[in-house]
Amino acid sequence: MQNLWNEADLQRSVNEQRSLPEMQTELAELVYASRLLGRESSLVVHGGGNTSVKCELVDMVGNRAEVLLIKASGVDLSRITGRDYTSLRLGPLRKLVELFTHNDSISEEALRRFSTKEFKHLLLLNMFSLTDHMAEKRLTPSIETLLHAFLPHRFILHTHSFALLTLSNQPNGVRLCREILGESFGSVPYIKPGLGLARSAASVYGANPEIKGLVLQKHGLVTFGSTAKEAYNRMIEAVTLLEKRIAEAGRKTFPSIPLPATIAPVEVAAPVIRGACVDEKVPGTREYHQFILDFRTSSDILHYVNSVDLLRMSQKGAMTPDFIIRTKNRPLVVPAPDAGDIPGFKAAVHEAVQRYCQEYTEYFNTQQMATDMPVSMLDPLPRVVLVPGLGLFGLGKNAQSAAVNADIATCTASAILDAESLGTFETISDREAFEIEYWDMEQAKMTKVHYDVFAGKVVMVTGAASGIGLATARAFRQRGAELVMLDLTQDALDRAAEEIGGNVLTLTCDVTSRAEIRSAFDAACRRFGGVDIIVSNVGAAIQGRIGEVSDELLRKSFEINFFSHQSIAQEAVKIMKLQGTGGVLLFNVSKQAVNPGPDFGPYGLPKAATLFLVRQYALDHGRDGIRSNGINADRIRSGLLTAGMIKARSAARGLSETEYMAGNLLQLEVTAEDVAEAFVHLALETRTTGSITTVDGGNIAAALR
Repeated sequence: MQNLWNEADLQRSVNEQRSLPEMQTELAELVYASRLLGRESSLVVHGGGNTSVKCELVDMVGNRAEVLLIKASGVDLSRITGRDYTSLRLGPLRKLVELFTHNDSISEEALRRFSTKEFKHLLLLNMFSLTDHMAEKRLTPSIETLLHAFLPHRFILHTHSFALLTLSNQPNGVRLCREILGESFGSVPYIKPGLGLARSAASVYGANPEIKGLVLQKHGLVTFGSTAKEAYNRMIEAVTLLEKRIAEAGRKTFPSIPLPATIAPVEVAAPVIRGACVDEKVPGTREYHQFILDFRTSSDILHYVNSVDLLRMSQKGAMTPDFIIRTKNRPLVVPAPDAGDIPGFKAAVHEAVQRYCQEYTEYFNTQQMATDMPVSMLDPLPRVVLVPGLGLFGLGKNAQSAAVNADIATCTASAILDAESLGTFETISDREAFEIEYWDMEQAKMTKVHYDVFAGKVVMVTGAASGIGLATARAFRQRGAELVMLDLTQDALDRAAEEIGGNVLTLTCDVTSRAEIRSAFDAACRRFGGVDIIVSNVGAAIQGRIGEVSDELLRKSFEINFFSHQSIAQEAVKIMKLQGTGGVLLFNVSKQAVNPGPDFGPYGLPKAATLFLVRQYALDHGRDGIRSNGINADRIRSGLLTAGMIKARSAARGLSETEYMAGNLLQLEVTAEDVAEAFVHLALETRTTGSITTVDGGNIAAALR
């Protein structure tokens, strides 16, 4: 592993951190070392790892004390700042060292049962606020706080090095690590984080104070030093030795299972898997908790998922306990997707998911009885799915969590192949895994994340770069949806995506081209696993007297104002039926569909057809759980109703532009945001289909029955 320490970069980082008034030089140096570690995915993955420094500080009211500054729970080391550390008084924590490391009458079982409530109170009572800002953040101290407090070293770094895990997760892991790292690293048997691990680590250090670090068996690697640089150098040196040993062993070739002649593409397999990995919010309602999928493949991943030993290797458990709260202890393995038998693949995936849930429930019941932990079962669905012939999927409640799980699964696949090439991969027991998975100190990392009403949903919006489309995309995004935004030009989409923010998929698409529409749906399935809500919004206000308009112009209007909606809806239905979890089709129709205007026949006729299209989809696909609804809006400033058109039409009526735009019963201008909120409302109305909602401020001539 390359040592990335650079004195010039260090100084720039220190200067950057020191711009914060409460920042200490020691902490600024630790931030630099932590970011270097965070850049290495083979050391820490998404919130993993811990770093700390001990120093003397003054609090908000002038009290001076020796404190431990330790990374807050769940913070990503690659992006950490000085304000992501919690501070605790060392004095009281050191008294615990004396109590717990010099008292043999306290059993391991007593330490194991030391309640989370007591643990939290212990840490929170000793919090040391440096500034109002840091106090307001209310960061949670790391579950590894006591490990860092029980060791005397000034700087301590803790990673989940995959090289270390590859070697320690072996039947002879202790011997292997000692052979490679020598006596300069102490060995700590696997113990759940907390008092027990802290006591054991302190005991190992006390027996040999000359060591440079600790191997936490089947957990991670700890190094320490009097400076951040010394601790960092020791980490890189140790990992380099471990990686060298793995490289010397070489990668074993694992025989492949027989695969179908043609593997179904991701865009077909993903919706099937996504549709199988759901549970109903209330049985019989067709309302589902859904996941976003993140797909990964590579030569390493394919070597792993195609192996005849995949089931044996993958079902042994997680590489490190830190991953369990995100990915569960085991992934789901499904059959290879045969492109010639998608119904068979779908049936097999649903059966595999059902079996996984049953086995997870049995695991929970068995371990809950064995541990007597007063906890309720989490959902039994997988967070990683391994697919022979294709790759793997990470599943999460949003795109970010799905990507995290996919990253972990990708690293795990490579590490298990290395471990099996060296010997035999093994990990902690089911009981130990359960105690981590259901420890609320760990669960707190996940439960503190807020998921809004459309979390887990994928929404596709056409004409999304401006006007009603942009307002609608923003409204769904603000409520937690993952977005697929379609429009004609990438520049406009880029501006819209920047305005909305977040992990959105932007695609140029001419909605009059069936091929481009199909390509957009394929891209959505590859990126997020499927689609749930479609807002078909594109339209063009083509004018002309109906008795004089050319066939060419009328057909052009039908292509964009009717057939584009039909093409979008048809492609959406294909995906929704693959998922089997229903879906929502939403159409931007127009008041022209029921209240035609003079010389607007070329626009109104296809819009009238689109209104009936809404109802036909409701009629034909309600049995599939697909709801179809529309919006009839009027006089919305957009690319359709331009400033020039507003000026011309208001002048023709002898009205001011303000009077024209507010020419309704409420005498209020209707905005794109009003239409967007109506689309959101319809998406949430689980018992409504075939409905047309008017958003026009009140226009009796355009009112429906």
